[in-house]
Amino acid sequence: MNLIPNKTPGVLKQFFYSYTWDFFAENEKKLYLTFDDGPNPEVTPFVLEQLSQYKAKATFFCIGENIQKHPHIFNQILLEGHAVGNHTTNHLKAWRSDIKTYIKNVEDCQNILTEHSGNLSTQKIFRPPYGQISYSKFKLLEKLGYKIILWDVLSKDWEQATDLTICLQNVIQNTQSGSIVVFHDSVKASKNLTFTLPKVLANFTEKGFVFEKIEF
Repeated sequence: MNLIPNKTPGVLKQFFYSYTWDFFAENEKKLYLTFDDGPNPEVTPFVLEQLSQYKAKATFFCIGENIQKHPHIFNQILLEGHAVGNHTTNHLKAWRSDIKTYIKNVEDCQNILTEHSGNLSTQKIFRPPYGQISYSKFKLLEKLGYKIILWDVLSKDWEQATDLTICLQNVIQNTQSGSIVVFHDSVKASKNLTFTLPKVLANFTEKGFVFEKIEF
């Protein structure tokens, strides 16, 4: 049973206030779609096509090894004007790694991001896999210039047993202006993602929202 809430509780955001959970602002209708675990040749092109149809920008938190395997897809993400972020080199769990190993894994991924970005700049934004991060690791990453990006809404698209309509409602019912929403451009999430993403884009576009990438 997955106990992670679809909507991040306000008290959690207040307690861990140093992390970025959302970009709430009055009188703005902006959403921030994010995609973890790519680039993936079976899923990322679909995501890019859907975003293009709605002139939507998004942020892709990429795994370093996947960038090395699929540099052409990574390059396409950048060429289409989306932001990219760091998701470690091989989806490393913070709670199972010593600090030296973990920080090196993050820095190795950042070097891969920089190496494959060409003339297109990459910022130091980081989403820890599984949302796991310790205070000591966070403080060192902060010192190295990283901003930790978590989320306001989880689509839970990775839960393959979840009914497609439940995944869609996770997003529709919990998203508000300024929400950072998590999807995954991975094979594991593809069934729910391919059903949910087009409907999310259509629903919020019809309501007058625009989709922005994360920039600092």
